[in-house]
Amino acid sequence: MTHRNQGADPHPHPRTAPGRSPGERRWCPLQAYTVEQVAEILSIGRDKVYFLIRTGQLRSIKIGKLRRITDRHLAEFVTSLEEPSLEEAKR
Repeated sequence: MTHRNQGADPHPHPRTAPGRSPGERRWCPLQAYTVEQVAEILSIGRDKVYFLIRTGQLRSIKIGKLRRITDRHLAEFVTSLEEPSLEEAKR
C-alpha cells in the first residue's frame, strides 16, 4: 500500500497571497527541538545542553514551561564553534 503524500514536501511553502509577488514569502517554517533532541543531534548529554543554555552559549526559547531550541539557535551555536576564538586568533 502506498501513501498518498509520498514524496510530498513535509513543510509546504505558503501560497502567494493576493497583492504579493511570487518570490515574496509570508512566513518561514521554523523547526524547534527539545533539549533531548539537541543532545542527540550534537551527540552530547542532556545536562551539557542545559549547561550551554544556562551559560548563554546556546540560545533557546520557552513556550510555557517547555524549553525549545530552534534550528536557527542550533546553527548559530555550531557557527560559533567554527569561528576562531580571540585566544586562537592571537597565536
